[in-house]
Amino acid sequence: MHTKLHNRLSRFYFIYYFFVGAFVPYWGLYLQSEKFSAADIGILMSLFQISRIFAPNFWGWLADHTGKRAQWIRLTAFLGLCGFVAVFWAHGFFWMFFVMAALSLFTSSTLPLAESLTLAHLATTNGHYSRIRMWGSLGFIVAAVILGFMIDSAGIASLLWFLLIVQVSLFILSFTLPEPIVAPHEHDHFSIWQVIKQPNVIALLVGCSLMVTAHGVLYNFYSIYLSEHGYSKGAIGLLWSVGVICEIGIFMLMPKIMARFSLKAILLTSLVLAVIRFTLIGVSVDNLWMIILAQTLHAATFGSFHAASVEVVTQFFKGRHQAKGQAIYNSVAYGVGGAIGGIAGGYALQYLGGQQTFVLAAAFPLLGLAVIGFGLKLSQDQQKSGGMFR
Repeated sequence: MHTKLHNRLSRFYFIYYFFVGAFVPYWGLYLQSEKFSAADIGILMSLFQISRIFAPNFWGWLADHTGKRAQWIRLTAFLGLCGFVAVFWAHGFFWMFFVMAALSLFTSSTLPLAESLTLAHLATTNGHYSRIRMWGSLGFIVAAVILGFMIDSAGIASLLWFLLIVQVSLFILSFTLPEPIVAPHEHDHFSIWQVIKQPNVIALLVGCSLMVTAHGVLYNFYSIYLSEHGYSKGAIGLLWSVGVICEIGIFMLMPKIMARFSLKAILLTSLVLAVIRFTLIGVSVDNLWMIILAQTLHAATFGSFHAASVEVVTQFFKGRHQAKGQAIYNSVAYGVGGAIGGIAGGYALQYLGGQQTFVLAAAFPLLGLAVIGFGLKLSQDQQKSGGMFR
């Protein structure tokens, strides 16, 4: 039973991140082909981050209140599919803004619901989150590589049909996800605000937001930046894949890393490497080997940082607050942080240029280093993994 559950969850993560691997590297290039400016692209792409501020909290509350997660995943996957179909008729900033806003409301909610469902299952089955999440990374790689060469040969318009097929597949797979049994927790009587207002929780969320702000620039403009410096779509896809291959490697190593190092040490090390990564992207874009080196650091700036962050979140938000906790983490870190990075990055790219934009992006994980370093104080028990990443 546990193997069957593991396979179903892994398959869902693979297809979800297959969509992400097709969307994130290439949607900005599609919008550029539709003659949108860098500032317009920043606004449009940031709709997904802005939606993550609000939408996941609603669905997370609904999941915890009803005790259901899988049924809301199915609904958000269906509505996300409906929203994407409208993209085929969306031309001009107003219509694209309206359609992408509607699409983002639902697609931004599917992942935190799936994360809370997965973590709830693992809490009762003694499973391995990193081994399931690894399949998501693999899905990203396959999509990024396939799409890069497909777009080079068939044109950017082929991206729309590819994404539509993936959205249909995701909706179908959502029916294979079983509902978890959520065990009661001793702090269930606490209100969600009693958890959020803890200084440790605030420091974690602010630090994560600063890290994701830099990545908001990366996700929205990295492909455009590379394309403007002469990289082909196939090369861009391969460079994205380098980062995610290293991400897979770190997910496989996380059980050993978490057994040896504290969660706070992992967060701090990841932030230091993020400062180095974004500086390298800014100053060495024409040096392929330095760009490859910067991409290998994705293992830390996303992989180990996300793994440690999710583990700390699960330690603060337990029992009936589990889905809301994952939603709040996604909303604040990926919603607020990603939106700031995306919108500010668009204007910076337009008026300062790509190199200065990515160097400036390195300042955000540097601030995050100070916030996590001085603000996050974990107990001895909280410093170690609770078992999700064994």
